[in-house]
Amino acid sequence: MAEESIQITRFNAIPSPQQFTSQIEPQNVPAVFHGCINHWKAFSKWNPSTGGLDYLEELAGSSTVEVMLSKSAPVFYGDIRNHERVQLPFATFIGYCKDFSLQSKVEHAPCSSEKKLLPESFEAEQDSLLVGDDPCQIYLAQVPIMNTEKEERVQLGVLIDDIQTPLFLETKTLASINLWMNSAQTRSSTHYDPHHNLLCVVSGSKQVDLWPPSSSPFLYPMHLYGEASNHSAVPIDKLDLSVHPRAEHSKKYSQRVILQAGDALFIPEGWFHQVDSESLTVAVNFWWQSEMMSGMLEHMDSYYLRRILKRLTDKEMNQMLCKTSPYVINKPSHEPSGENMLHDLEPCALKSLHELVSLVHDHVNAADLSNAVDPSSDIEKTDPKKIVTSELYHLEDDPVATIFWALEPLNLQKMFLAMVHHFPRTLEALVLHLVSPVGAEVLTRKFEEMDQRINEEDRNEFYREFYGVFDDQYAVMDILLNGKESFSRQAFKNVMDKFLGLKFNDAMQYWDDVYRR
Repeated sequence: MAEESIQITRFNAIPSPQQFTSQIEPQNVPAVFHGCINHWKAFSKWNPSTGGLDYLEELAGSSTVEVMLSKSAPVFYGDIRNHERVQLPFATFIGYCKDFSLQSKVEHAPCSSEKKLLPESFEAEQDSLLVGDDPCQIYLAQVPIMNTEKEERVQLGVLIDDIQTPLFLETKTLASINLWMNSAQTRSSTHYDPHHNLLCVVSGSKQVDLWPPSSSPFLYPMHLYGEASNHSAVPIDKLDLSVHPRAEHSKKYSQRVILQAGDALFIPEGWFHQVDSESLTVAVNFWWQSEMMSGMLEHMDSYYLRRILKRLTDKEMNQMLCKTSPYVINKPSHEPSGENMLHDLEPCALKSLHELVSLVHDHVNAADLSNAVDPSSDIEKTDPKKIVTSELYHLEDDPVATIFWALEPLNLQKMFLAMVHHFPRTLEALVLHLVSPVGAEVLTRKFEEMDQRINEEDRNEFYREFYGVFDDQYAVMDILLNGKESFSRQAFKNVMDKFLGLKFNDAMQYWDDVYRR
């Protein structure tokens, strides 16, 4: 899907279930529905500015809820190393919100994150959780109102009558409905969810930054085997480009949405999002499994995994080649003839030939170059074994691969045939010793393009002459195929690192462990 097709859409009219299921949800692109929940009882009853805190305390104050306690406030990181979850009476949390609201009105400003944000009563009850004088903040995050998978986890089921499942979700099998509520300003760490998500703002406002799943390389997802594998490893409050250099480009792929009270945001599964909540913001979200995930049969997992990794690896290979149709098509004035004299070459091919011959000579041992060598002469007197090939994987790093890449396939064919007739040993040294992994990938791609443009007879004749230069034709084929596989392997390593947060050796150990289970 092209970048322009994954732009967030906005709706002032609420879609029907059929429209959402057939036109919006399958696109896997976020969508904003303005005024989606204005009709909820919660919309009028839960607003802190109109007595909503008293209402919530009376309705659910006796319930015990699990809150996040963070010392990195106002940022809340998903990793449990950065926060603790503690049990707290809902009435105590509401009291905390009231204290904060009163303090804000007195000071005419939100409480500074440098001040201790916990009320005295809470500090006394939870003293064992605090260390020294570090500031702490609590956040009511993902508190279940309804949970079909684990009913025993429901903590605020009494709130269910004040909300309504949006009409366009009525055909969905919901996994859970959750309450999100904060007193002071909060910021969640960048993460994705394994379910489709509809985030509804009941009161206050939220700013949501979103990245498509394809942006994973720039967000450094945590290790798959980690406790917070769906979170970005990039700290949003202290970015260090020396540790996460690709993160510098993450903003290019992000989109921002401001949600006001009554608005809802559809966040498809896998979309990274980072949420800033204004003080005293209340929200409800709905999670449900996507049709794609519910339709994935477990016995097909290995196949899906291989297909996805192959597609990501192919894409990475193209990026390593900077594939943007780099050459200008200069169709040869005539088909290659048996003579293949140098004067038959197009100027671009002749220039490339001289550059390649020079590169071969440049890699010969200095002792063999004690006598000046004309770049247009053959390399009969040099020892090809003394030429060292670098393990190069990016086009811009390899001058030989760059020359191959810049030539139109038929001009490359004519150049090679000219080398067969005039510089056979130079061609041999070039292919055996100067074709790196990226060079092998480029060369074989060019051959594939050439095969599509010439007839079978000319194709067979070209390969007969080209491979006839070498003493062992099959060894040459092995060298090119091994180079291609080495290039693919490097692309696969990059995919493991960028998308799964795994170094290659760690990834191999991880998959070995998976298959042993």
